[in-house]
Amino acid sequence: MLVNWAIHDLGFTDPNGPMIYKGIYHLFYQYNPGSAVWGNITWGHATSTDLVNWIIHPISLFPSEPSYDIKGCWSGSATILQDGTPAILYTGIDSNNNQVQNLAVPKNSSDPYLVEWIKSPSNPIMEPNAVNKINSTLFRDPTTAWLGHDGKWRVIVGNEREQTTGLALLYTSSDFIHWTEAEHPLHSSNETGMWECPDFFRVSTHKHVLKASVFRSLVEYYTVGTYDRDTDIFVPDAGSVDNESGLRLDYGKYYASKSFFDGDKNRRILLSWINESTSANIDIMKGWSGLQAFPRKIWLDKSAKQLVQWPVEEIEKLRTNQVKLPITTVKAGSLVEVLGVTGAQADVEISFSIPMLEKEEVLESSWTNPQEICSRRGSSANGGVGPFGLLVIASSDIQEFTAVFFIVLKKNDKFVVLMCSDQKRSSLGLDYDKPTYGAVLDVDPVKQNLSLRTLIDHSIVESFGGGGKTCITARVYPTLAINDNAHIFIFNNGSQHVEISNLNAWSLKQAQIH
Repeated sequence: MLVNWAIHDLGFTDPNGPMIYKGIYHLFYQYNPGSAVWGNITWGHATSTDLVNWIIHPISLFPSEPSYDIKGCWSGSATILQDGTPAILYTGIDSNNNQVQNLAVPKNSSDPYLVEWIKSPSNPIMEPNAVNKINSTLFRDPTTAWLGHDGKWRVIVGNEREQTTGLALLYTSSDFIHWTEAEHPLHSSNETGMWECPDFFRVSTHKHVLKASVFRSLVEYYTVGTYDRDTDIFVPDAGSVDNESGLRLDYGKYYASKSFFDGDKNRRILLSWINESTSANIDIMKGWSGLQAFPRKIWLDKSAKQLVQWPVEEIEKLRTNQVKLPITTVKAGSLVEVLGVTGAQADVEISFSIPMLEKEEVLESSWTNPQEICSRRGSSANGGVGPFGLLVIASSDIQEFTAVFFIVLKKNDKFVVLMCSDQKRSSLGLDYDKPTYGAVLDVDPVKQNLSLRTLIDHSIVESFGGGGKTCITARVYPTLAINDNAHIFIFNNGSQHVEISNLNAWSLKQAQIH
């Protein structure tokens, strides 16, 4: 495996507490050391100097204390304190199944690998307030804390009320040990239900992003807005939809993400869990489950309306055996193989231009859900302008493949570009969830080429459209297109020709996991 690494004999989920400390990147994660399914949750720990090659360390946090974490050390975050030392805030489950928030600090802060951690004798440091009707079984996942202009720390914790309202509960502290619930949440939405793994961070001088992992739908959505430091209120910008139908970090299999600021390189890094599409029985049979996505750099688009994401530059050190294609016309109904790269582990950058838009289909008024449109149309259907794109992890006879592609439609004299990922034929002979994902890509095909970067890692396909404006991650289980039998093709099933204005592809070397 590459950076989408799996560790055998474990159940591996949410990334926790990512940070950089003394030049070392740290990633903690939800880990069941005894099984490939949920239970006995601890904090696994890995470090890296480049976000590509990793060293696995001993487990950092075990369930141990009846009063605050005996039934699990659940998700949380790391904060670098004012004296430069790190601290972990995490959710623990006590012996009565209440969810509470706890503090852990390094045993030896001079150790750059932070191998040993000590739980605070003050735990639990935050408990659900019954007076405020906080559900004690839905009170989890503290964020990285931030300092207010009054010198107090602030942190938010995910919550749900009345089965409909998602909340970012706000707590403040002067010493990082004694915390007080604020009079009001940082923000809430009555259309989502439980918010897991919230994330809150500044993206420009005047803009912040609030991200929530919606438990009922396993969707990662976010809003861009303004944070009032005096009132501790976050207000989404007009038009920034505050539910799952709004902007998502990823429109595929991508959940429980966590970001951190990399001060060494002045960038924000996003990490996420890619969960399985197979059943628990199959996960137990294969002995492991859950992977981490490729680390992404994230920033605010120049429009100030959405985030842009791109694989961290360090991934490029894995590139080898570059292949380039000259400007090529992909005729209607044609298929072109990308030769010279390893189809099971590859990095493909391709850009399409459409010389003249004249055969686009009309977007029917009843078609409002991009994922449904992509699913209904699929990659194999004959269309107008599209579907065209890539077939990856494909068998030589095209019996098995995962398609990542574009469709251009027209609505009210304007063009609408859909980016889709179709897994219907990603595996032969296996019965598991094979969804088709889809989203609108904010690109004008008249003025701009349609660009796509796809990272392929055996059973993971991460795709970035429009320079990272739209991202889709697929988890697939090929039976034919494995290792040397995996191929990459460019296809066009539309009735209008398209041009490849640029294509660069590389095989990817294996990352080192020790």
